[in-house]
Amino acid sequence: MRYQISGKQIDIGEALQTHVQTELNAVVQKYAERPTDANVIFSRSASEYVCEATIHLSTGLNATARAHAHEIYAAFENCAEKMEKQLRRYKRRLKDHHKDRAEPVELFGASSYILASEEQAEDAEPASLQPIIVAEMETQIPSLSVGEAVMQMELAGAPVLVFRNEGKNGVNVVYRRDDGNIGWIDP
Repeated sequence: MRYQISGKQIDIGEALQTHVQTELNAVVQKYAERPTDANVIFSRSASEYVCEATIHLSTGLNATARAHAHEIYAAFENCAEKMEKQLRRYKRRLKDHHKDRAEPVELFGASSYILASEEQAEDAEPASLQPIIVAEMETQIPSLSVGEAVMQMELAGAPVLVFRNEGKNGVNVVYRRDDGNIGWIDP
């Protein structure tokens, strides 16, 4: 597994990097089948250290955890505990959904846009009905089953996930509803 351990305006020493690699390796080997790489970023927020970790699995799933503490090692330990809890929680589902998948998840390219919000007075008419594009980026749309898409969304902690349905080859959306349930849009 490849590790990328970095700090945002923080110098990360060799001892911390070694500690992160051994601890994450133990967690991942215990609960995940085929991890490909891990990205760990340390930063500061006022008087606390923040640790953000993302582990990419060959099945296409990403597990993400974030924690903070007054000590940098404690921040990482809290983050590792959250990651372990996520992977332990989904171990059974990961095995059930992915044990027969011989190839990694197929990804399709797409464009992603960020549109400017228009805060105007209630009576003011907009000059144009076309939105202002603030940023344009490339993104990837995975080809997943509905169950895998829900699992990917929950592991990433995202409110919504756009995916290509393997069963129907159409673009679908799963999202977290306000009542806590999961919604699925299948056009």
